Amino acid sequence: MEFVEYADSEMMMIDLADRLASELRAAIAADGRASLAVPGGTTPGPVFDTLSAIKLDWDKVHVMLTDERWVPESSERSNTGLLKRRLFTGEAAAAHYLPLYAEAERPEEKLDALQETLAPHLPLSVVLLGMGADMHTASIFPGADRLDAALHGDEALVAMRAPGAPEPRITLSAKVLNDAMRRHIVIIGAEKRAALEKAQGLSPEEAPVAAILKGATVHWAES
Repeated sequence: MEFVEYADSEMMMIDLADRLASELRAAIAADGRASLAVPGGTTPGPVFDTLSAIKLDWDKVHVMLTDERWVPESSERSNTGLLKRRLFTGEAAAAHYLPLYAEAERPEEKLDALQETLAPHLPLSVVLLGMGADMHTASIFPGADRLDAALHGDEALVAMRAPGAPEPRITLSAKVLNDAMRRHIVIIGAEKRAALEKAQGLSPEEAPVAAILKGATVHWAES
């Protein structure tokens, strides 16, 4: 694990966006295309704002979320809606989106179809992840119902239900995350740095982020 500390979060977000763009360019140069997986939530929003304005061959990039709540895009809980507002604008409007939600009551009903759509874009070129204070990453939560499958299984996608999560989730598995060519984790604040340090001494079952730390670059700013 590489740990990069920044003077402030604004500088971190700009630097991280530039780094992601550089890695996407390298993937396109090598393979003629690239795939990018990103988290939802509010933390990565400034990264998306900067990244969306950077010139590269976005029409050769397929973008997906690392995880999604099983709600329609119209819901205020949808990560898809946030991503489309913050990333798929400007230059990045030419990118292709691979959804992790399809209309159905339960994610299990659409899991096979979503995995078939995802398969041609694996292994992922670049992954950006967040981490919760409970040491979850993507939607791989401590105590989740299919935690073992998400941590140790071979499937690309796992439907998850976790304590405290008001709706089912769908998440990329640890296998897919670890198979990515480049992997970044972005965190802000003393609480999350302490959680990261704690996670390094715990099992993935206790701290799911521990499953993907090896070979990852962690970007941190205090505020």
